[in-house]
Amino acid sequence: MIERDQIPSAVKTESQPEPWLRGTLINLPAEQRAVLHAMHLAQEDIWRWCGTLTEEELFARPYGLPPVAFHIRHIVGSIDRLLTYAEEKILDDEQKRWMVAEMDGPTHRDELLTLFDHGLVAAEGRVRAIDMKLWPESRGVGRKQLPTTVAGLLIHCAEHTQRHVGQAITTAKVLLAQREQPSA
Repeated sequence: MIERDQIPSAVKTESQPEPWLRGTLINLPAEQRAVLHAMHLAQEDIWRWCGTLTEEELFARPYGLPPVAFHIRHIVGSIDRLLTYAEEKILDDEQKRWMVAEMDGPTHRDELLTLFDHGLVAAEGRVRAIDMKLWPESRGVGRKQLPTTVAGLLIHCAEHTQRHVGQAITTAKVLLAQREQPSA
């Protein structure tokens, strides 16, 4: 992951291919690489589409949509929870409190974006630390301990993150359009 102050100009200009097309992380197994590329893309997309939003815009709910800030907090929290299950641990009280506060948790713009960056950096370290031999192992999710595998959890980290990035981008686009046409 890249620190926010080192955002490549390509992220701002769309001239660079997505992370999975850059030939990066080639020392990792394809499955692990795919999960990490999804996280890298999420980070770049949030910076690109949401990085210029004001604090007010990050917390706005245009047309009743969940705020961009929710999606950012939810991405960090859900990845943390999914990786906790993959590591065969149970959620602690802090993780449970975080989950409840994702929609309304008080966070300022810079804190929110820093939290996002740090959450993805920490997640990358955790994904890298999970031995590929464990990927087929069974895991339970949530109070009901719904069945999945380590692979299922890691793949869900990638696809769930991308789902919320897409929602954040859509909301950001609405907000940016409203800047241009305030009466809309």
